[in-house]
Amino acid sequence: MKVLIINGSPRVGGNTSIALDEMVKVFKSEGIETEVVFVGNKDIRGCIACHACAEKGKCVFNDVVNELAPKFEEADGLVVASPVYFASANGTLISCLDRLFFSTHFDKTMKVGASVAVARRGGCSATYDELNKYFTISGMPVASSQYWNSVHGREKGEAEQDLEGLQTMRTLARNMTFLMKSIALGKEKYGLPEKEEHQWTHFIR
Repeated sequence: MKVLIINGSPRVGGNTSIALDEMVKVFKSEGIETEVVFVGNKDIRGCIACHACAEKGKCVFNDVVNELAPKFEEADGLVVASPVYFASANGTLISCLDRLFFSTHFDKTMKVGASVAVARRGGCSATYDELNKYFTISGMPVASSQYWNSVHGREKGEAEQDLEGLQTMRTLARNMTFLMKSIALGKEKYGLPEKEEHQWTHFIR
């Protein structure tokens, strides 16, 4: 099994990396393959809703988003982590996720998602909610932990002092592993849930 981890921090080796490293250790011990991709330091523009991806099968802007797409399709789980900026996720990460989820048309049902927020002080729960919305619109179960998935630290390395936060990351990785393995067994026995034809409506009709 494989988990794709998207690090939205522009600082490689920073507090977001420390939080994710704690998860990687657990995944490794559980026999789960991981790949961490840093996007926070990349030049990623936002989605323009041109719908060219419907014809091309990929985003019209050929950058790291198109590199992530096949990795995401192959993965059993996706972890998305971000530092908190103004009680929100890093804008570069959001641009990446908007385009990644919009331009990929493979079935994401029952891939397990988990979000991680890292902050000096506040805004973690708002960022956590923001990131989880990508999963819940895509039929992806959301992995939980013993607390909201957040770690605190301002200066580089300070996250190592947040013992509860790091424990939360380890618990998250274990719970995510259990979910992925359980879903794999369930798919073997029961298959995926039946899908109805989508009923597209909006608020003026």
